[in-house]
Amino acid sequence: MKVYIAGPMTGLPHFNRPAFNQAALNLSFDKHVPLNPAILPDGLTEADYMAVGITMLQRADAIFLLTGWQFSAGARAEHALALKSGLEVIEQRVSNHD
Repeated sequence: MKVYIAGPMTGLPHFNRPAFNQAALNLSFDKHVPLNPAILPDGLTEADYMAVGITMLQRADAIFLLTGWQFSAGARAEHALALKSGLEVIEQRVSNHD
C-alpha cells in the first residue's frame, strides 16, 4: 500500500524531517511504500511544497498523520483531501512508557 506521510514541518527543528523519515522507515518495515514529502529539497515556496505533496497524496492509498498534524494548516488540508478521496487514515500512535 502506498502511504503518504503528513504532519507539521514549519517552525520545527530540521522541519520535523527526523519524524517523517522515521515514519517512512517504519512503513517500509511494514511492507508499505512511503510517500515522504520531507525528502523534498530546501528552497521551494510553501505553494511548491503543497503542490508536490498534493500530487503525492493523490497517488496514495492511505495517509499517515504524524503527531501534531492538527496544528499544521498544510497537514489539515491534506487530511481533508484524503477524506474526500476516500483514503484510509492512519494516525501515529503515541506510546506511553509509564
